[in-house]
Amino acid sequence: MALMDLANPTRFLALSGRVLPWLTGAALVTLAIGFYLAWLAPADYQQGETVKIMYIHVPFAWLAMFGYSLLALSALGILVWRHPLADVAHKAMAPIGAVFAFLCLVTGSLWGRPMWGTYWVWDARLTSMLVLLLLYLGLLALRSAIEDPNQAGRAAAVLSLVGFVNVPIVKFSVDWWNTLHQPASVFRMDGPTIHPSLLWPLLICATGFTLLMLALHMAAMRTEILRRRLRALEARAAAEAAYA
Repeated sequence: MALMDLANPTRFLALSGRVLPWLTGAALVTLAIGFYLAWLAPADYQQGETVKIMYIHVPFAWLAMFGYSLLALSALGILVWRHPLADVAHKAMAPIGAVFAFLCLVTGSLWGRPMWGTYWVWDARLTSMLVLLLLYLGLLALRSAIEDPNQAGRAAAVLSLVGFVNVPIVKFSVDWWNTLHQPASVFRMDGPTIHPSLLWPLLICATGFTLLMLALHMAAMRTEILRRRLRALEARAAAEAAYA
């Protein structure tokens, strides 16, 4: 089956209806295993038990950027191929990505208070992540402000592509500037610098949260498709009543 055939909303509803329960179950099981291993993981010799915030904070940060990358990809689908499912995927991802970005900032602040002595500093990494959250919120506000759904989708797509420049800034901010935030310790050219006893629980938690984000996105897309179909039926019924 061609990829564009799978992008048909009707086929997407049928396929996602079968996949979603398994995807949700896999996410919950993986998260349960990850949290269990994180609970058993040793404390860091410098950070103590505070290091365990890492098992949720780091996946939130990764997925906030991953979610915005999916937004940019969907934006191309809206502007280049004008595919309705791309607009559905874009609209469904924005609030999910905003939640992950918000949770990243909150958990980072909770970690920063005992480690840095403050909840917040205008550090390049923290500031660029805050900008990412504001971009998500801007997309939500833009869609709400424009009444015509097609115009709202195109405007949000353009903003997504413009804002995507912030994603590499978030990723490489710790390399480009002298920041208080520690440098990358997992995805490095010379390999991770975290001990395997801490790294594996982190990777399993990240996998679980990734599956959870995909399941939430799929469920939100199904809801949006059904909402649009209901709106179309209501509009048709109103038109028929007007001509009756």
